[in-house]
Amino acid sequence: MENDSTPLPDKQPVMLHINGAEVKLQLAPWTSLLDALREHLHLTGTKKGCDHGQCGACTVLVDGKRINSCLTLAVMQEGKEVTTIEGLAKDGELHPVQQAFIDHDAFQCGYCTPGQICSVIGLVNEGKAKTLDDIRDLMSGNVCRCGAYVNIVKVVQEALERSEAR
Repeated sequence: MENDSTPLPDKQPVMLHINGAEVKLQLAPWTSLLDALREHLHLTGTKKGCDHGQCGACTVLVDGKRINSCLTLAVMQEGKEVTTIEGLAKDGELHPVQQAFIDHDAFQCGYCTPGQICSVIGLVNEGKAKTLDDIRDLMSGNVCRCGAYVNIVKVVQEALERSEAR
């Protein structure tokens, strides 16, 4: 058996825009956005669930679109605006979707809640949800093991109504 002595690539500088701030990191090229957020920036609101893009716990917004941060490399997000759950509240005021989660009691254990909230905001930005079936289908990538789906759908309906009223 030969000893493969091929050196691994060094860490490289990566400039990210996270929650309105520019952040420069030194990252290995294979670092996922999720790991950059949690391990390098200590933004632990974004949860690591399955690490395979199947549960949605790691959902964040990139340029207003929802993505699974475990499935993208941090280096791929240079020049884009990344918004995590920590970046939604402004001047001490919760984002309307965050407040709606409280108002509609749309969580139990709370583990999936940050990803659910980011996904709702992304769903509204997409403008594709017109019916209850659309909402259920478009939110199906976010798993809630506690089963708060009925109230999460109410949150989405409220968010859609607010966006139409603007």
